[in-house]
Amino acid sequence: MTSTSVAPQVFDVVTMGRVGVDLYPMQEGVGLEEVETFGKYLGGSAGNVAVAAARLGHESALISRVGDDPFGRFVRAALEELGVSTAYLGTDPRLPTPVTFCEIFPPDDFPLYFYRFPMAPDLRVGERDIPPVAVKESRLFWCTLTGLSAEPSRTAHQTAWELRGRAPLTVIDLDYRAQFWTHESDATRAAATALTACTVAIGNREECRIAVGETDPERAARALLDRGVELAVVKQGPRGVLAMTADDRVECPPYDVEVLNGLGAGDAFGGAICHGLLQGWDLKATVDFANAAGAHVAARRECATAMPTEAEVRHLQETAMRVRA
Repeated sequence: MTSTSVAPQVFDVVTMGRVGVDLYPMQEGVGLEEVETFGKYLGGSAGNVAVAAARLGHESALISRVGDDPFGRFVRAALEELGVSTAYLGTDPRLPTPVTFCEIFPPDDFPLYFYRFPMAPDLRVGERDIPPVAVKESRLFWCTLTGLSAEPSRTAHQTAWELRGRAPLTVIDLDYRAQFWTHESDATRAAATALTACTVAIGNREECRIAVGETDPERAARALLDRGVELAVVKQGPRGVLAMTADDRVECPPYDVEVLNGLGAGDAFGGAICHGLLQGWDLKATVDFANAAGAHVAARRECATAMPTEAEVRHLQETAMRVRA
C-alpha cells in the first residue's frame, strides 16, 4: 500500500473501511435504465463518517484503499478537500476504485448497486497497513461489519482491535450488506467477534437481527449490552432511535424533513454520535443531535459533501418539527 501525504500520528477520529465514488441520478422516481444524467460524489460509509467528523471540527483520518485510476485520484482529492487525512489511504495497483449507483424513490426507497469487482481495494487492506500509533492512541476508532466480509481486511481489523485493547470509544457500525457475504451466518459470526472487541455498537433493526438475533429495539439493545459493549444504539427508522447503557436509556424521535435521498443519513448520524461522545455530552443530547444530523443529509442528494457543521445541525434542531409516533 502506498500513501501520498504525511499527517499527525494521533487523531480525534480514525475510521476504517469503504470509500469510493457515488454516481447518483439527477432524476428522481425513475429506474437507472431511464436516468439521463448522474452526479459524481465521494461516498462509502467509512469515508462518509470521517468527513462527518471533520465537518464537526475533529481531526479525522481514514484507513482504506482506492484504485490507481482517475476515480481513486478523485476520492483522495475530495477527502483532503473535506478535511480528512489521507495518510493511511493506500493505492492498489490492480483493483479499480469502487463505484456505487442508486435509484431515488423518495421518501423511503433508495436501491443501491455496488460495483466492487473482482474485489474492492478497501477489502485488500492488510495487517501491515494498520498504523499502530494512530489506531491505538486516537480518541475514537470506527469500523464497520462489512470490513470483516473478506480477507485480508478481516485480519487487519483484528490487528487494529488488538492494538486498541477495547479502549473506550471503539465503535462498530453493524452495517450489513447481504451482497458482501456468502452466507448470513458468516456475518453473524463476524458480528460476535466485533462485539467482543468494541465498546459502542450502532445498527438498525435488521442489522441487530444479524448481530444478536433480535429485531425488537429493547431486546436488541439489551442483547448488545450483554455481549459486552458499553453503549448500544438501535436505529428504528420513522420511530427514531433507542440508545442504552447499563445505567441510562433514551429514545429520541426523528426530525420531520422532506426526504430526497436517505442514503448517507446513517453516516451523518454516526459522525454526529462520534461528536457527542468526544464532547462528553449526555446520551439524550448526543442522540438528538445525531438524529438532526441524519435529517440534514436525508434532505439532500449527496452523502459526503452534505455532511453538516454543528451550526447547521443546531439550526435544524431549532426549526424542524419532530415526527410524531
